[in-house]
Amino acid sequence: MRPLRIGLVCPYSLDVPGGVQNHVRDLAECLLERGHEVSVLAPSEAESGLPAYVVAAGRAVPLAYNGSVGRLLFGPVATARTRAWLAEGNFDVVHVHEPAAPSLGMIAVGAAECPVVATFHMANPRSRLLSAASGILRPRLERLAARIAVSEAARQTVVQHCGGEPVIIPNGVYVERYRGAEAVEEWRGVEATVAFIGRVGEPRKGLTVLLEAMSLMNRSGLRLLVVGGGDPPDVPQGLDVRFLGPVDDATKARVLATADVYVAPNTGGESFGIVLVEAMAAGTCVLASDLPAFRAVLADGRAGATFPTGDAAALAVALGQLLDDPDRRARLRRAASVRVTSFDWSTVASRIEEVYDTVALR
Repeated sequence: MRPLRIGLVCPYSLDVPGGVQNHVRDLAECLLERGHEVSVLAPSEAESGLPAYVVAAGRAVPLAYNGSVGRLLFGPVATARTRAWLAEGNFDVVHVHEPAAPSLGMIAVGAAECPVVATFHMANPRSRLLSAASGILRPRLERLAARIAVSEAARQTVVQHCGGEPVIIPNGVYVERYRGAEAVEEWRGVEATVAFIGRVGEPRKGLTVLLEAMSLMNRSGLRLLVVGGGDPPDVPQGLDVRFLGPVDDATKARVLATADVYVAPNTGGESFGIVLVEAMAAGTCVLASDLPAFRAVLADGRAGATFPTGDAAALAVALGQLLDDPDRRARLRRAASVRVTSFDWSTVASRIEEVYDTVALR
């Protein structure tokens, strides 16, 4: 593919951990490695320390969005900075993420003069915010040259609220970075180790469901490693829980490599499940709530086990069965090691480049 000048727009603060932010950062670095010129426009809480390819558009404000709190940026100053970035970049294509969010992507869609590609990450067909705003969003999004959804769940949300028919291209992971991770012996439990990664104070991430399940198991020698920011919840008496806080990607990979099982007890609002893919790449057996997006990543149970969403008792049973059956864990890990290659950036970036190439030729 010929080199392009590509502008990427992230709606959320790029220096705050999150799935969309990680996707934009990794995509930018992958495209740069492939010879493209790339600039990323994003809100930022930091004044310095950002990658050279990032243009900070200003400080974001917290806003409840899609069952979480996103740090978004909008208003006259954001609009002026977005227009200036577009003019200076003279891009062949602009790729905005979450264009329906009240942030920089929405501004860029209306201001860009080159073809605009949009990736939709959110999966919430019952979103009252999108339903209320659909009359405004649809005419604006008609300017899009191409639409991408990261999963079937995200695609259904786009079709219902924003119209169009997006192509499904999943989130990407640098698989080899996780496959090479080494376990940390001092983090292991006496008998077994379980890992959880997510914002610990956000109810939909399901940490309290996992803690309740482990209390019901009443199993000694089991340790839970918790990675993520936020105020830790109360831990039931008798549980061995180690809160590691926010960590970098290399440490996260070592946590996953240390665990016997990675548990994703999320209760809703998930459009993909990038941490499941990271666990699969690290060679960790995955046990996840049976959300549609998670089932899709796990190939309907062939590459990981599932349990009824929000059911702590069912989670306790499923986790106990996995811990007691190393042969089953090994079978799931082998299937996951094959499955995860379809999410590697070498594959995902090529598919995104095909979209760019199509619209940039118009």
